[in-house]
Amino acid sequence: MNLETVSMALGDAAADLIVLPELPFTGYSFRDRNELLSLSDDPKSSSIVEKLAELCAECGFKIVTGFAERAGEKCYNSALLVGPNGVESRYRKLHLFDREKDLFDPGDLHLEVIEAGEMRIGMMICFDWVFPEVTRTLALRGADIICHPANLVLSYCQRTMLSRCTENLLFAVTANRIGEEDRTGTALAFTGRSQVVAPGGDILISSGINEQELAVAVIDPSIARNKMMTSRNHILLDRRPDFYDR
Repeated sequence: MNLETVSMALGDAAADLIVLPELPFTGYSFRDRNELLSLSDDPKSSSIVEKLAELCAECGFKIVTGFAERAGEKCYNSALLVGPNGVESRYRKLHLFDREKDLFDPGDLHLEVIEAGEMRIGMMICFDWVFPEVTRTLALRGADIICHPANLVLSYCQRTMLSRCTENLLFAVTANRIGEEDRTGTALAFTGRSQVVAPGGDILISSGINEQELAVAVIDPSIARNKMMTSRNHILLDRRPDFYDR
């Protein structure tokens, strides 16, 4: 159902990069690990990835999407960068939230930045926002844009991402879920308010709490490559990591 909704919404989208929420094609709550494994998919043979790649080819954009990634007997809460030819990069969530620890395997891939046309993209997922090391590592590796699929249930993230974009002078696209889900007897209410934040913490777009919508912002990636906060302060070169190790 969600795949059909995404396909219809994106058919006329005029954009270079689309970011979808965390786990949009399986839901977020799972009764147990066996159910998760039954719903997860190997991206190499996934009909979902195939359909997203077709959309990319037809519409001329790339998609970052959350994905329940099956890898043998392991299952990762992942984000995929999908282009016309399929998966171009993947990220496996490093910081599992609450009950995710009982269901998913912890991510085992290093953070990386991918060049997509004129953009340098980094990916993180939902609860990774709590850990400033994630955004800083991606900034140090040259990211212009952080793609942040999310199923947020805490109220702090959207505000915190303004700080992350100020600390690192980059863009962040947080695509969050709306509504509620109750498949395990414990209802989860998602906070909505998807947003695009610019270097310095300016909000370019902020969606509603309960509205399902497609929003497009204009981003100039080159702005994120200027790391001068003042005429004499470069936010990366002024770091003093020799004094951070303790």
